[in-house]
Amino acid sequence: MKFEKAMRKKAKLRLALTGPSGSGKTYSALLIAKGIGGKIAVVDTEKGSASLYSDIAEFDVLELEPPFSPERFIEAIQAAEQAGYDTLVIDSITHEWGGVGGCLELVDTIAKNKYRGNSWSAWSDINPRHRLFLDSILRSPMHIIATMRSKTETAQVEENGRKKVAKLGMKSEQRDGVEYEFTTVLDIVHETHHANATKDRTKLFSSSDPEKLSEETGKKLLAWLESGVNPHEEILTGFTSAITTAGLDDLEKYWKSADRRLLDTPEHEKAKELYVMRKQELEKGEAA
Repeated sequence: MKFEKAMRKKAKLRLALTGPSGSGKTYSALLIAKGIGGKIAVVDTEKGSASLYSDIAEFDVLELEPPFSPERFIEAIQAAEQAGYDTLVIDSITHEWGGVGGCLELVDTIAKNKYRGNSWSAWSDINPRHRLFLDSILRSPMHIIATMRSKTETAQVEENGRKKVAKLGMKSEQRDGVEYEFTTVLDIVHETHHANATKDRTKLFSSSDPEKLSEETGKKLLAWLESGVNPHEEILTGFTSAITTAGLDDLEKYWKSADRRLLDTPEHEKAKELYVMRKQELEKGEAA
């Protein structure tokens, strides 16, 4: 075990947009994706609703049909990765939880067929499947924007001395605690379409100062994501410095560490070239 200096690294976006029906989650997600740039894909569980906004951004769509099992979402995410998309909008992940064939329905089915109606036992089957779904989001090399419905509640509010009924977005329709998996969670208000930050590790949004989401929001998020340190570049720099004065024994030790830490990265080939050059240089010196 070894402790290293903490540093913020370059990262991929993990953004959740929540709000009641009609608040503008899909529209906002596409504007943010457009601001980030690159190839955009959309997993649409809302019966083609994303395609209604094909005029605001260029994107490809996969209209996902029931059953909305965790595995179906995982398959869609992997398909987007393999196709080389830069940003994936999942609209919405509510269906993985409460949709037809989603986790809640699966629990009832498994409890009935396998555990004599005991739903507590059925959760032992569903929890790992749901966890794999969340892990596929966290580990993806793409930027991911996920929308979630909020349970709708109406309340009487006063505005300019007049009372009116307003639609409020309340609790997100997904598993409790799902917001912990995202870097930022923005709750979109139905009436004004402004977003409040309910969680924000970027420090770009204020919980007390709602903002209208736009392409600029995507550009702002991308700048923050790209401003971190590339850990692989840091490893390569350290390796390059260390082998400059290293002997053969130390060279092998440094290379073994770099080889393991840089495997399957663009920096790996560069490190290997430097290692081979330094090794040849040292072997020539010993031969002389």
